[in-house]
Amino acid sequence: MTAQIVPPLAAEELGRAQQRDAVEEVILVDADDQTLGAAGKLDAHQLGQLHRAFSILVFDAEGKLLLQRRADAKYHFAGRWSNTCCGHPRPGETTPAAAGRRLKEEFGLRVPLIERTQLVYRAEDQGSGLIEHEYLHIFHGVYAGEPRPDPSEIGAWRWMPLPAIQRALRVHPDSFTPWFHLLIGRLTLDQAG
Repeated sequence: MTAQIVPPLAAEELGRAQQRDAVEEVILVDADDQTLGAAGKLDAHQLGQLHRAFSILVFDAEGKLLLQRRADAKYHFAGRWSNTCCGHPRPGETTPAAAGRRLKEEFGLRVPLIERTQLVYRAEDQGSGLIEHEYLHIFHGVYAGEPRPDPSEIGAWRWMPLPAIQRALRVHPDSFTPWFHLLIGRLTLDQAG
């Protein structure tokens, strides 16, 4: 399936999305995912502070993965292909609740999600200078239907089988987010085991 392009936002709507990012907070954690406090989302990414996050992998009945190309206006790793949805729980919000919230906000989907694994990673975006240093909770879900993407978050989307994703990662590695490489590597290991 070819990518479905999402019409971009008007400047005023885009400004509201950027203001939302500027005031969001993330949960700072230690290497064991124990809460240390909170920080502004942009501050945590500028300083490379370890914080709690999640990534969601939504599959269809045939095992194809729903991918998104991050909107060009995203504050880091803009325009790159990635997994279905990523985000951060807010202070006082559980990680599963946050994952469900963000999947609804980004793709308009409500899907039962199961946490499958966790990993810690660090990646710097050369374009923005921002650093992802996350204790990542990885959720899986299954969905049948058409997504309703938010254009402030998603520039395009597509369903893609795992072998095609693996080939694309080898041929065009810089077209994807660094954490997506890790997620697909982990998914491949899980399926092999």
